[in-house]
Amino acid sequence: MPSIDIHRPHQLPLADARAVVEQVAARMREKLGVESRWQGDTLLFSRQGVDGSIAVSADAVHVSARLGLLLAPLKGMVEEEIRRKLDEHFGGLA
Repeated sequence: MPSIDIHRPHQLPLADARAVVEQVAARMREKLGVESRWQGDTLLFSRQGVDGSIAVSADAVHVSARLGLLLAPLKGMVEEEIRRKLDEHFGGLA
């Protein structure tokens, strides 16, 4: 399965960074039917065709995802959208 692995530094307090990730998760639930749950400071998410995590630390966000066969051809587009959203929400510090 193709995978996505993106690290993005941030300067937000940890609670604020978690809140941003939770907002993104709510949009993913609403628009894509993605299920998610927190395990410590890591948001685990899944739906048919993709599963992964968004780990939040004091100074970075790490997005990791595995794409199923149907989404594999869209990896570049999915990865670019994740990068765009991270830049939008975390200031594009990378």
